[in-house]
Amino acid sequence: MPGSTNSEDISERFVRSVAAKDSAALKELLAPAVNFRALTPGRAWESDSADSVVDDVILGTWFAPDRSITQILAIECARVGPVDHVGYRFRATLPDGEFVIEQQAYLRIDGGRICWLRVLCSGFVHDE
Repeated sequence: MPGSTNSEDISERFVRSVAAKDSAALKELLAPAVNFRALTPGRAWESDSADSVVDDVILGTWFAPDRSITQILAIECARVGPVDHVGYRFRATLPDGEFVIEQQAYLRIDGGRICWLRVLCSGFVHDE
């Protein structure tokens, strides 16, 4: 539901926006000065700008134009004390085949926007 401040709804909208590669929706969900940290198999990521998180990291590198998310396989939302958690799994197509990717995200929401975001990523795993 657009405009909702429900944390589970915001978490799910975040996942669906990533899967759709919807830059505008992601930037609407993230606070402009989001505190972002992430860990992928090959690198640690840090940013304090929604524009950078979306344009340089999520859509610019992790899910670049040559990486198609073809299916959302799972979305699971929960709370860990004052922190929201969303785990999600995608099926993706890269130039060298089909893959599955799973991410675990922890987030805090202020004023209906994600102001603090931590992501742990499995990397692209061959879909066997």
